[in-house]
Formats: sequence, C-alpha cells, structure tokens
Amino acid sequence: MPEVEKYLLPDLQNKFEFFSYGHAIEILNEAFPQEWNDIQNCLSNLRISVDELMAAGGNETAIPKKFDDVLYPLGWREIRITGDLLVKMYPRGKSKGRFSNEPFDERLISGYIDGHNIDFIKGKVAFDLEWNSKDQTFDRDLLAMRTYFDCGLIEVGIIITRAEELNDIFTELGIRAKYGASTTWMGKLDYRLKSRRNGGCPILAVGIKKACVEGYEKHAGSISH
Repeated sequence: MPEVEKYLLPDLQNKFEFFSYGHAIEILNEAFPQEWNDIQNCLSNLRISVDELMAAGGNETAIPKKFDDVLYPLGWREIRITGDLLVKMYPRGKSKGRFSNEPFDERLISGYIDGHNIDFIKGKVAFDLEWNSKDQTFDRDLLAMRTYFDCGLIEVGIIITRAEELNDIFTELGIRAKYGASTTWMGKLDYRLKSRRNGGCPILAVGIKKACVEGYEKHAGSISH
C-alpha cells in the first residue's frame, strides 16, 4: 500500500486509517483537488459523541447526517442511474474484415443498468458512507462504483466505514452487540477490495478511528467507577 501521509491534511492520519487501491489517493490529489479538499475538510470536522454511539442502531442515524450537512451545500448529490443496452449486429461484406455501415438487426436489453445509486457524487468523484449496515452493503457499493466507472461517470471512489479499533470503545460501553462482526467495518471492506470487487475503479477506503469519538475517556472512567 503506497504512503498516504503526504496527501493528507495533518490531523487526519490520527483520526482515520487510509487504504488506497488503484492509486486512488494520488488521483484525488492530482486530478480532483477541489473534491478531495471537500472530503478532507469534512473528515477533519467529524466529531462523534458517546451518546450518538449509544443511540446508533443502523446506517440511518445522526452520524451519516453529519456528512449530509457538510457535503450537500458544497454541491455533492446522491445519484441513481439506470440504462438500457442497445446491441447492433453488422454483417460482413464481400471482403474479409470489412463490415457494413448499417446493422441488419438490433436488440434492446432494457434495464441493463438498473437502480445503482451512490450517496454522494461531485464531478467525477463518488463517496459512500457505511456506518452500521449489513456487510453485504459493501458489495452493492462496489458494484455501483465500478458501474459508474465503466460508464465514464466517475474516475475514483471513496468509501468510509468504521476502523476495527472502535470495537474497543463499543466493548467498554457495552454496545458491542449493536456493531457486530457482520456489519460494515474495515475488515469486511478490505478483503473485498483485495479481491478486486471494485473492478477497475480506484477506491480509497477510509476507517473512522477512536480519535473521532469525543468524551469517550470521561465516559469510560465513570463506568469503571
């Protein structure tokens, strides 16, 4: 995995873990600096309270809304695409290797691309947050990103999820059952990326670490007493 520190704002390395596949972080830095700056500033300002952890029961909680509140005013939008595939068949002419300019038949495959949506897109950068969904959600996200990439709609994707070290906090707070091993965390995303389920789409995987949780030490100390 390439070094990522030189592409990050100074405080991000302590708060998040980064895994760059297909030179994603280099592409973001060099080709899409404005979009990358939006994301870095959003990450820099991320603060998660213990109360929010205690209340979180899924992906539709106060934590994902933090990203909505920052990114939507900057022009990021949730996008859904559908598409049909028109297949044209051209006959070969009398000369070998030469084909007619007019097809002799056409087939329309309706719904060839259907229902792929991504939480945030700006320019040619896609961004998805998976806080606490079933881990199969990563398959949907990666399929969507590779489809957008194959269609020329994006050039790079970012997926943010929980780092494994947050499990220490969940255990201390007695809420580990809410954040099970089969939900969305980095261990469930990393092996999917290593097996290239993203196809040719470069992906930057970002894990939320303990440093994003405010007031944890104080809360943990009150529990121990």
